[in-house]
Amino acid sequence: MTKSNVTVTPHFAVGDLQGCSPSLSTLLAQFGEQPTLRFVGDLVNRGPASLQTLRTIHAMAPRAETVLGNHDIHLLAVASGVRKKGKSDTLDDILAAPDCEDLLTWLRHRPLALLEDNFLLVHAGVLPQWTATQVIHLAQEVEAQLQGANWQGFLADIFGNTPDRWHDGLRGIERHRVVVNALTRLRYCTVDGVMDFKTKEGLGKAPDGFMPWFDVPGRRTGDVTVVCGHWSTLGLVMRPDLMALDTGCVWGGKLTAARMAADPGERTVVQVDCPQYCDPLA
Repeated sequence: MTKSNVTVTPHFAVGDLQGCSPSLSTLLAQFGEQPTLRFVGDLVNRGPASLQTLRTIHAMAPRAETVLGNHDIHLLAVASGVRKKGKSDTLDDILAAPDCEDLLTWLRHRPLALLEDNFLLVHAGVLPQWTATQVIHLAQEVEAQLQGANWQGFLADIFGNTPDRWHDGLRGIERHRVVVNALTRLRYCTVDGVMDFKTKEGLGKAPDGFMPWFDVPGRRTGDVTVVCGHWSTLGLVMRPDLMALDTGCVWGGKLTAARMAADPGERTVVQVDCPQYCDPLA
């Protein structure tokens, strides 16, 4: 299913970059013409060139758009002084750049979710109770906070693992935290939508009572194709209702793009091999 030298210009979705700008350049060179691109988030961190990655995607607007990933939100929090850098962070080039403020302003005005032509783009996943339309409305609630005057204060409170499930009565920061955690961190949940934040392994390693979010029976986003990343140990998954595109670029895997075609049989996959910048066993 892998193909190079694509000569058409439909929408393509691109998996997690995590600062791997050289791999992005190699991927873009596979296209005969400039496609419209949708990135599934985690543009930055752990890779060698987070600054250049941001600059490249910012410069490609309006033909490129991205949803926010957990590493992107982490960058915003570190830059605003409400969160400490991690040991494996590679964000210093952004924080020291003369255009840092412009790039961060652009980043925090990116959506948490996109719904286009029956494709729902999020970074990680969606809870089984949510419809695609509801996902967009909930994402917009968070986006309003990130784009508002008190965005630093919002980021100071948004991190945490509780509540670990959704209910319609949630309000304020707890409501927003569930939305952010589901859209940017979710891998496994129960049939009732209780989220697990510890397990990072791939299929077959689900905790007792949990399953991949996309396999929950009756998931209400089953009528659209969800396009996501975040889960490198899952790898590439292409099925009518799911395009999971994190293929471990920063870990020495591949960077993947997939055509967002209505017919699943036409969802051409384009991949490039990537250098290993991080050791998953370290």
